[in-house]
Amino acid sequence: MIPPDRKIKVCLVGAGVWGRQHARVFSQRPDIQLCAVAGRTLATTQARAAEFGLRAYTNVEEMLAAEKPDLVSLSLPNLEHFAATMQVIEAGYPLLVEKPLTFDLSEADQLLAQAEKRDLFFAINFNHRYAKPLRLAREAIKAGRLGDITHAIWRFGGEANVSTHPHANLIETQCHGFDQLEDLCGPIASVMAEMTDRTGGGYRTIALALRFANGAVGSMTGTYDSSYAYQDAHRLEINGTRGRLVVEDTVRRFSLQGLGSETAEMESVNFRGQTVVACSDERFDTMFYVPAPGGA
Repeated sequence: MIPPDRKIKVCLVGAGVWGRQHARVFSQRPDIQLCAVAGRTLATTQARAAEFGLRAYTNVEEMLAAEKPDLVSLSLPNLEHFAATMQVIEAGYPLLVEKPLTFDLSEADQLLAQAEKRDLFFAINFNHRYAKPLRLAREAIKAGRLGDITHAIWRFGGEANVSTHPHANLIETQCHGFDQLEDLCGPIASVMAEMTDRTGGGYRTIALALRFANGAVGSMTGTYDSSYAYQDAHRLEINGTRGRLVVEDTVRRFSLQGLGSETAEMESVNFRGQTVVACSDERFDTMFYVPAPGGA
């Protein structure tokens, strides 16, 4: 247990683009002492370390032995998670890892078993579920505003990542869908799938039919044959016996309508960093701008 008057000492594994985002966020927290980063390339790692005032390493085990952190945050290329994650677990350090955990179920089972054996804190960074619209969705469901959930619709697509795995879209991107749907609607009991590789580069577009343990059904469409520049690149819709909620583009908009009502409660964020709280129906539109922290 860390004393409440002591900062949490954090080390990073990964000096790339997403590793920089981990460094940026941790460095802004007053309760964190960000101390070191380990990367594969010395020059890149030293540059990242200099940017945030950290010590640089190219060997994970050497960093852990020297720094003895309270938490290790890992952000590596998607297909290279297993070895470094196992190193941290075997060294006995609590860890936060990026999704997907691995591309291989047997590797995932090994990591979870070894972490459980050591009673380690082990978190996977499904950051989308903490976006404001998703938190509002969770609150609405918990408050019973949808009634009994009957069905859910998920769609998310854009350009392909650099992964060469034939099921990259399903594993590294649509894992957000499984996480959100199970978080909001409960465990998924069965899955049926259709996939296509018609554009090459693996099964880049998928359509899944879901059944939840509570009897609700759902659908998921995921693709790398689209663009994140399109409006509504992500859309989540959940219907229940008392209403419907919609989340658009993860962070952009949340809306909720009661059954049979043409009035929608809405909250969205515009491109100036402002939170927009709106209520609209066929008779009137009212909109209130609430400046977000640091917003114009």
